[in-house]
Amino acid sequence: MKAVQYASYGGPEVLQVTEVEEPHARPGQIRVKVQAAGVNPFDTYLRMGAMAGGVPLAAPVTVGVEAAGIVDEVGEGVDGVAAGDAVFGFAASGGTAEYAVLSAWARQPSSFSPEQAGGMTLVVETATRVLRDLGVGPGSTVLIHGAGGGVGQAAVQLARELGVRVIATAGERNHATLQGWGADVTTYGEGLPERVAALAPDGVDGVFDAVGSQLDDLLVIAGAPERIVTITNFAAAEQGVRVSGGGARAYDALAWASELADAGKFELTVLQTFAPDEATQAHQLIQTRTANGKLVIVFE
Repeated sequence: MKAVQYASYGGPEVLQVTEVEEPHARPGQIRVKVQAAGVNPFDTYLRMGAMAGGVPLAAPVTVGVEAAGIVDEVGEGVDGVAAGDAVFGFAASGGTAEYAVLSAWARQPSSFSPEQAGGMTLVVETATRVLRDLGVGPGSTVLIHGAGGGVGQAAVQLARELGVRVIATAGERNHATLQGWGADVTTYGEGLPERVAALAPDGVDGVFDAVGSQLDDLLVIAGAPERIVTITNFAAAEQGVRVSGGGARAYDALAWASELADAGKFELTVLQTFAPDEATQAHQLIQTRTANGKLVIVFE
């Protein structure tokens, strides 16, 4: 089968389409014929070796942690899913390939295209996990810093469904969308603590940092470092800020978000789709951090 792989750490140029053996579902897993695979900043960190701890790459790696497709193998001990079902989820074998093994999954929303489902997994799980880390619920107020990106957009919508009031920072091109989802929106930059205070005179109950900037301002807004959870600023841990990623995963959020999507309560925008041999261009674009929608690689 064809898969997008890298055989050494490096920039987007190390990606190449390669012929590899098909993976197969083990106990507790399923395999899908991939329709679409999302591209995420996390994929670029892995590809660059930023999370390898200086250890050289031992073997080629299929890129991508999420995929949507049609089930064609069901592993031992798995029930509730059958061959022919359309699902999306986390790819244990690398998602950007003609076939992928999934370790956690949910049915594709019937209201979504495969491309939308292909870009849904990571943003939904990450957003839900961080909201849980913050402990926010009905009546809480949360600042989502960097709400215009994929995770931020998911977090705004899911927080709303939890009864949480959202104050969001984003570029002006995203303000109307975020306001349509019920968020009070402001811009980045100088004066952020004052702008947030004007919107929330009683303060916020937590800060969800999805962009990794203005940490000093976020500390002022939160009032205490433990009330901030970041998904991008790993150095913030030195100041007592929590970095999400090492704890329990919110796999149950996949089914929840699928149900919300079919109820018209969750949206996902696909900004651009790419063929497998255009994966380099997709990674180049995601690294600019300017994409205000999902980038998805589509398999025929």
